[in-house]
Amino acid sequence: MSDRIIESLTNPTVKAVRALHMKKSREETGRFLSEGLKFVGEALDLGFSPRILMVGRDARPHPLLERAMAETRNAGGEVIRVTHDILAKVSRKENPQAVVAVFEQRFADLEALKPETAPCWVALEDVRDPGNLGAIIRTADAAGCGAVILVGDCTDPFSVEAVRATMGSVFAVPLVRCTREAFLAWLQTWPGISVGARLDGAVHYRQAAYQAPTLVVMGNEAQGLSPEAAAACELGVKIPMRGRADSLNLAVATGIMIYAVTDTLES
Repeated sequence: MSDRIIESLTNPTVKAVRALHMKKSREETGRFLSEGLKFVGEALDLGFSPRILMVGRDARPHPLLERAMAETRNAGGEVIRVTHDILAKVSRKENPQAVVAVFEQRFADLEALKPETAPCWVALEDVRDPGNLGAIIRTADAAGCGAVILVGDCTDPFSVEAVRATMGSVFAVPLVRCTREAFLAWLQTWPGISVGARLDGAVHYRQAAYQAPTLVVMGNEAQGLSPEAAAACELGVKIPMRGRADSLNLAVATGIMIYAVTDTLES
C-alpha cells in the first residue's frame, strides 16, 4: 500500500493532527504531537512507533527518515506526504521541521514502580509551566532517574511545549500521574528516603543524608510544596539564596536537587 499524499489544509487528518495542540484533543485521543526527525529517532530507539508520520514532500533523503517510515508502516501506522504549508499549519511554525509525528501517550502506574531500579526519583506537585516540566524530564533522563511522578494538578507532559522542552526525553523517562491523596498513601511505603525542597528546610541540600533510593519532591512554582506533601517527606532541605533573588526557577532547583542526590550516592 502506497503512502497517502495530502495537499489540502482543510483535510480532516490535518485538522485532527493540528488539534493535538489542545489538551482536550490529547485527552480524547490519548495521542500527542512531536516534531523533528531527531525526536522520532529517539522514540524509535525506545520502542515508540508513530501512529502518523507526516513527511514534507521536499524532505531530503536520510537513513533515519527511511527507518522511521519503514517502522511506522510495520507497526500499523500511516506515513503521509504533505506540503510545506501543511507542516507549518500543524506545527504552528513558519519554518517547520520536515517531519511531524503523532504518538500514543504512555503513563506508568504508581503502584508498579520499582524503587530499587534507580537511585533517584522525582515527584512534582502542581507544576504549572510546561517548559519547566519538560526541562525537568530532560534532566531526570540525563541523571538516570527512575521516573517523574506528577502529583495533583500538573500541566500536561504531552503538550507540544512540554514535549519540545524534553528534547526527546519524554520517550525515555517513565511518567506517572496521580492525585495528591494517592501519592501520599503510596509515599508511606517508600523504602528509601523522601526529600522535600523547602525555603524553610532544616538541612542544607548538600549536607543531607541521602540514601538509595531517594525521592526528590518538588512543589509548585509559586507556592512550593503543599503543607500535606511537606509534612509527608522524611526530610526537608533548603537551597540557600545568597543574592537578591528569593527563589530559583523550578527546573533549575530540581536539577540541583537531582544531581546533589545522584552525586552523593555515587561517591
